Amino acid sequence: MNPEAQQDVSVSQGIRMMFYMMKPNETSFQTLEEVPDYVKQATPFFISLILLELVVSWILKGKPPGRLDDALTSISAGIFSRLPSLFSRSIELTTYIYIWENYRLISLPWHSPWTWYLTFLGVDFGYYWFHRMAHEVNIMWAGHQTHHSSEDYNLSTALRQSVLQIYTSWIFYSPLALFIPPSVYAVHLQFNLLYQFWIHTEVINNLGPLELIINTPSHHRVHHGRNRYCIDKNYAGVLIIWDRIFGTFEAENEKVVYGLTHPINTFEPFKVQFHHLVYIWTTFWATPGFFNKFSVIFKGPGWGPGKPRLGLSEEIPEALSQVTLLLRVGFIILTLTSIGFLLDQRPKAAILETVRCLGFLMLYRFGHLKPFIPSLSFAFEIFFSICIAFWGVRSMKQLASGPWK
Repeated sequence: MNPEAQQDVSVSQGIRMMFYMMKPNETSFQTLEEVPDYVKQATPFFISLILLELVVSWILKGKPPGRLDDALTSISAGIFSRLPSLFSRSIELTTYIYIWENYRLISLPWHSPWTWYLTFLGVDFGYYWFHRMAHEVNIMWAGHQTHHSSEDYNLSTALRQSVLQIYTSWIFYSPLALFIPPSVYAVHLQFNLLYQFWIHTEVINNLGPLELIINTPSHHRVHHGRNRYCIDKNYAGVLIIWDRIFGTFEAENEKVVYGLTHPINTFEPFKVQFHHLVYIWTTFWATPGFFNKFSVIFKGPGWGPGKPRLGLSEEIPEALSQVTLLLRVGFIILTLTSIGFLLDQRPKAAILETVRCLGFLMLYRFGHLKPFIPSLSFAFEIFFSICIAFWGVRSMKQLASGPWK
């Protein structure tokens, strides 16, 4: 791709290329050198759409679509991922050209609309399988996890890309080099990426019949969720039909909680990019047996000795809903307040502590609080029941005799 080619993209073309709506006769080139750097040209449209999302979110929800520190981390990851292209042509194109020049079977005409549409399907099909393997093969997940590390979901999240991902993605596009000219492939490789920008938002809900065919914000929200029903679902790039065909589709239902199942809790750019490689390295050496070590690299991120290839779904931590988070925060505030009342020997401290203990049992019963050691669940219930009885008696005495001294 040539960053100097066709720098003058009109507003209409810029918007249409973000939604994969460019026409074959606008984007067909005979040589690779003629292909514009559409991703670079999309930068003003990235910024414009991010600002538009901010405005719409304020209007609809009265708040921004995410946190500033998280957005800056995503943008820095996007810049990081583009640095290798400053020094050399991407490995995705280099390997493709090599196969095309040495092993192609036929040469489809670069100017034919049929070639353009066939490449659209081929690249999207290749992306589906690359994306799926990036979740199912641990060493590939080490690159792709960067994109999933954000616990916000907005257009800036789309920019959170991995610097490592291109070193495995090329494998899944290579068969196209047997018959698709590199110039046509280079166009669709970029458009497939650009299309996936706008689906990273919560301000767009359901798109009706389009949900049956194309990847939408609703479908992709599921993909970014760490709820159990979201794990390993909706790998599509542009067409959701691949997920429907291969059994990986899941519709959005309960509120999605975003991020990794084991959050990294950092905005440090190198850790965001490489922390899972460190995890693989330490796990590799700690796992006994050659075949087990091999499996650490090439089986799923959740695999361990004696487990199925992709790990056990029951070991995936339950994602906390917004209601659960609010109730836990409320309980923490109530606990700290109660401790302060007790230390100050404030009036009605016993009543407040009785309410706190009752609150714990209710939250526990409804699944919003859990003990760190599940086997102690019964002991927790007994303990807090005794606390309720004790503080209840103190409360009755306090109400009968005035402030507790």
